Amino acid sequence: MATQRTPGSSASPCAPYTIGRFGFFRGRVGRPALAHLWVLCGALWLGGAAWAADTYVVSGRVVNVADGDTLTLLVQGQRQRIRLASIDAPETGHGRMRPGQPFGQAARRALAQRVAGQTLTLTCYEQDHYGREICDIPLSGGETVNRLLVAQGLAWANEQGGGKYLRDPELRVLEARAREQRLGLWQQPGAVPPWTWRWKCWNALETGALTPIC
Repeated sequence: MATQRTPGSSASPCAPYTIGRFGFFRGRVGRPALAHLWVLCGALWLGGAAWAADTYVVSGRVVNVADGDTLTLLVQGQRQRIRLASIDAPETGHGRMRPGQPFGQAARRALAQRVAGQTLTLTCYEQDHYGREICDIPLSGGETVNRLLVAQGLAWANEQGGGKYLRDPELRVLEARAREQRLGLWQQPGAVPPWTWRWKCWNALETGALTPIC
């Protein structure tokens, strides 16, 4: 199945007039009314009524699981890399200058056991600068594989960049619960988030600019 783009659902009356992914206004509204509209929408948002971003689906068969948050789909004969949205799993090793983290392989195995060889339909948000689709893997009951990995203590809620990559705030609750119960990676003292590991281990080893933490 080809990539199919469908708008995300929203209960907000402001949704038809929000700014689209490329900065254009959706819906029919004259410019003189925009100021009044955004005052109204702002008031609704502050009252707790937020609207969902546009999403689209990508369907294909899983042909590779690289680590706990990255896999490859075969989509109409083409390989498409997928990065799980809102989470960051412990890094697996990539040679001497990029050593893996504790529980990196455990996270990869957990994701592989859940999805390897399956045909999936993913809910996706965007492509990153590596050309990977950023997606959730839906499960029944409104849950996702993304949430499952965090709940098992095999991934972090992605707080890199002040949380700008975190689309699912529920992951913070699941992470706190896994941490309290000392599940998975939380069995180790001083667990290092992957975004810190990439900078203070991988980058430090490669550049020699810092003393590596690994």
